[in-house]
This record gives sequence, structure tokens and C-alpha cells, in this order.
Amino acid sequence: MKNTIESGLFGLAVGDALGVPVEFQSRAYLKQNPVTEMFGFGTHHQPIGTWSDDSSLAFCLAESLCSDYDLNDIARNFVKWYSAELWTPHRQVFDIGIATRNAILNIAKGHQPDLCGGFSESDNGNGSLMRILPLAFYLQKENNIEVIYQKVKEVSSITHAHFRSVFSCFIYMVYCLEILKDKDKFEAYKNTQLVLSKFLEDKSFNPVEIGLFDRILKNDISKYNENEIHSSGYVLHSLEASIWCFLNSNSYEETVLKAVNLGQDTDTTGAIAGGLAGIYYGIENIPQKWIENLVRTNDIKELAQHLSNKI
Repeated sequence: MKNTIESGLFGLAVGDALGVPVEFQSRAYLKQNPVTEMFGFGTHHQPIGTWSDDSSLAFCLAESLCSDYDLNDIARNFVKWYSAELWTPHRQVFDIGIATRNAILNIAKGHQPDLCGGFSESDNGNGSLMRILPLAFYLQKENNIEVIYQKVKEVSSITHAHFRSVFSCFIYMVYCLEILKDKDKFEAYKNTQLVLSKFLEDKSFNPVEIGLFDRILKNDISKYNENEIHSSGYVLHSLEASIWCFLNSNSYEETVLKAVNLGQDTDTTGAIAGGLAGIYYGIENIPQKWIENLVRTNDIKELAQHLSNKI
């Protein structure tokens, strides 16, 4: 289990760090100047191997799960990160989404954690999807899909409480859990569609909202052309892009470079796709030079060990 957790955490963080220097660059620019290696500075002027809030908040979640599942504790960790006490790469926060900042300020005021995230349609950035991966390790032995949905909903809602964000996290989580069963990635994708179809049978969710996920759940997202895949900070775009990159690549390296070179929200697409590719291909297939370049490598290894001891 330790290697699987390590693979997921490093997979996420390496994809994130590859994208940090080119965040907000257009796809057209990256077609001309593709990312092929990890490098530093660029958009946020950070040293090589620096990961963003995506990895920071995922690590905050993982650290909390080392104790147990406690929503208040997870939320407190997010506040500690925002004050730069916990899981910042260089003891400062250089990137944070508006919805996440607002939610953290609500947490700090003492509000109930799962009521702190935005509930409106405009609150559907990718800020909960980018950090949800560690929950898959905690839920790996959970067979009740209703329990899985409830936990995902709670953890997403700390910063993003609208159904669209919650359901995006849920789809990603179910896919991660299928991959963790050592299935081929296409078989795992088909199983995810079946699990979600069955889950939705007795639910009264807004059909318009559910319809937004048809490209992933009813069609085959991997069959779309690249120009039909978007890579903005909108949660649905991030979910589609990350699964598309993963299914259309044959290695960890190819997956994350494809994700980053889609442009725009490069660090987050890299992180979400990198999490999937990390647990699927394993840490031994993440380029060693990228792991060595990563900030706080030993701390991440230690976190993976702690989480595997708990789980």
C-alpha cells in the first residue's frame, strides 16, 4: 500500500510542478514551446520542482487522514496551510483560488466545514477536485457506494459545495478506486461508467446537472479530438481533460506532459491527470530526475509512509 500511496502523491505533485511555470499559457503558445522537462520560474517565479496549492491541499488532506477521517481536522489543516504553517513548498502561499480562499476564511470564523464552500453555479472551479486524491486510499476498502459519495461530498464541500464540483470529485474518486483494483485503465473506465449508472438509478439529482457529465459517463471521453477538450479552471473541464490525457497516453511521462501542454490551468490538469497516472503506472515509472527535482521529496515520502501505516 505504501508504494501505491507514494505513487499517487508523487504522481500528483510532479504533474503539478511541471505545470506551475506555464500556468495560464495558451495551448497555441505551448504547441510552439512545449514543456518536455521540469523547469523553474516562469509564471509564478518559483524554483524548479515547486508544487502549487493543488499538492499542498492534497497533502493537508492526506496528513489529516493519517489520524482518521475528521472533517474539522481536514478543514483546520487547510487554514494552517493558508497561514503558511503547513505543507507549503517554501513557507509561503503563492497561488490560491478565490473560492478556496473564501472557504478558508469561513473555516477560520468557526463555520461548519462542509458549509464553508460555495454553493452557487459560479463556484465550480477545480479547487476540490485537485486535492481529493488521498481520499481514495482511505476509501479503498469501502464497498458501500453511498458511503463513498457522502465522504466525497463532505470533503469537496469544505471549499466547493455545488453539486457539479461534488459529482466531478465523485466520478474521479470512483475511477481511482477502480484503478486501485489493478484493472486495465480502459476496463476501469467502463466499470466507473457502470458503477455511476447504477448509483444514479434511484437518485433524484437535477437531470440537467447529470447531463453535463454525458461526455464522460455515456460516451467515451478518450475518443474526442484534442480541440474538443478544454483545460480551463472549470471543474468539468479539468475532469474531462485529465481523464482524456490519461486514456490517450501510454506512460506516466506522456500523460502529464500531454496534460500540461493543453495550456491554461496547467498545474491543475497536470496534478489531476498525474494522480491517476501515478497510481496506475507506479512510482518506478515516474522519471527519477523529476522526483529528485521536487521540493520536499523526503517529507512527501514520510507522509506516504504515515498514511500507509494508518490504512
